[in-house]
Formats: sequence, structure tokens, C-alpha cells
Amino acid sequence: MTTQARAIAAIQRRVIACGRCPELVTYRADVAREKRRAYRDHDYWGKPVPAFGDPLARVLLVGLAPGAHGSNRTGRMFTGDASGEWLYRALHRAGFASQARQVDRNDGMVLTDALITAAVRCAPPGNKPTTEERAACMPFLEEELAALRGLRVIVTLGKIADDTVHRIVKTAGTYRSPRATFKHGAETQIALPGSPEATILASYHPSQQNTSTKVLTEPMLDAIFVRARELSGLTP
Repeated sequence: MTTQARAIAAIQRRVIACGRCPELVTYRADVAREKRRAYRDHDYWGKPVPAFGDPLARVLLVGLAPGAHGSNRTGRMFTGDASGEWLYRALHRAGFASQARQVDRNDGMVLTDALITAAVRCAPPGNKPTTEERAACMPFLEEELAALRGLRVIVTLGKIADDTVHRIVKTAGTYRSPRATFKHGAETQIALPGSPEATILASYHPSQQNTSTKVLTEPMLDAIFVRARELSGLTP
């Protein structure tokens, strides 16, 4: 295991053990105990959800937070709900994911050159973390960004993820171009301690609300990951 892989693994152990937000600790445990009827026989994860993917990734995906009956159930980012179905299909088409189908953390999924994390690691009520919860969780993302030497692209899935990453850049990095207003496909060139040439690439979140209303379509999401490969210097 490389030094970078060990650093990423150590961060995830701290994520899983985190109890910084009492309300989230209670909520995630309540959901795991009560369960949704469709998942009565499932063993819910019910803990903070660690990042998933390649610890040597050149592309980092940042989501909002685990879904109560998605990642909070399966224990893996974007796994077990409609958002994950969209995301992993797109990652598979772009060559980042070994398979399109996602079920749980034991389904054999492997990511290459991509790591998936989130602004908040515990499932929040109503999928809406508070400002205080976002602030409490942000150090984990700061650590990941510092550990990912050679990171070239940060794909922000939704405005909260985008705002969180930009907040970190203002503190720990520099802008090489003016910050782009959040919209699908917006790009901002930045520099971070371990990544002197990186791009924040904004995307609409693949939530069911966005996909069912065609705010986000599959070709739109595919275009994000085609661009991510270009920016990161990966072959098509």
C-alpha cells in the first residue's frame, strides 16, 4: 500500500468513528433500527459513510450526503438508491467504474482513477444538513484534498458540494481563474497544496428530483465525465 493510500485509509477510519454531530448520530441510528419496509431484512450500515474508490485518483467526486435508505443502508457512497443508479452508469460508460450495476458494498464494484466522497458523511433528516453539520464534517474533505497528491479534477455534484469545495479552496488553496457561478459544466481552475493544477467541474446532482424533471439528463452527466477525463489527462 502506498503512502497516499494509507493516508486515505486512515481518514476513512476516522470518518467511520466520528460522533461530532449528536443529532445525526441519533438520526442515522434510528433509521438503521426502524428501516424502510422494502429493506426490513437488510442489515443497515447506520454509521458515517467513508469515501469509496481509488486512493490514487486523479478525479474526486463530491456529493451532498448519504441517503437515509441508500448509503446509510449499504455503507458505500451513492449505493442503494436512484442517484447511485445514474451515477455509476455514467461512471461505467466513462471508464471509471468496473460495472454499471450497484447493489451494496460487496457487489464487486471497482473504481479506477476516481474516488467518491461527500460534503457530509452522515445521513441528515430530509437530506438537508445544517450549516453547523456541514462545518463539522468539512475537515474530513480538507484532509482528503490534501492527501490526494496529483488530483486534477474535482467534480462537485450539486451546489452544496460546490460551495463546500470552494470554501476549502479559499482557505487552503488559490484560484487560477475567477470562481465560476454554479451551473452544470462550470469550470474553475484552482491550485491546492498537493495539486498545483486542478479544476473544479460543477455538475447538477443526480437526484431523483433532477433526473425525473430532466434538469439533468444522462447525456449531460456523461459529458461531465468525458470532460473530467480530458482535464485529468486520461486517455479516452
